[in-house]
Amino acid sequence: MPRILGLDYGERRLGFALSDSEAFIAMPLSVSHVRDRKEALREVERVVQSSHAERLVIGMPLNMNGSAGFQAENVKAFVEDLVPRLSIPVETWDERLSTCSAEHVLIEAGESRRRRKEVVDKLAAQIMLQSYLDAHPVEPPS
Repeated sequence: MPRILGLDYGERRLGFALSDSEAFIAMPLSVSHVRDRKEALREVERVVQSSHAERLVIGMPLNMNGSAGFQAENVKAFVEDLVPRLSIPVETWDERLSTCSAEHVLIEAGESRRRRKEVVDKLAAQIMLQSYLDAHPVEPPS
């Protein structure tokens, strides 16, 4: 069964989540700090290889009305640079409110502001990836 990697892309932090081997449940994986786009591209390549992912899903930060704003254009440009570097399919998925949802979960859990900053990106990646997995169920082998 495929393992699917989720990415919450940011200019300074990359949040990663990974599905289980049945592509049913998303789990937070890691947060990587990067200095620029080139380093981000290399880091995504590294995580794709080390996770043995067969698909990459990148969160697309659309506006509430569904339009693509400045941040969505940054993600599109990143995806265009990334696709030729990977040998697996790359998709984008609507991530509206995933970071906000992650923040609320961490606040409800009583996490400190400092701790929230450390983990919010991988939790946002998990929320986005779980949404993708729920919308794309994998049929179990017969």
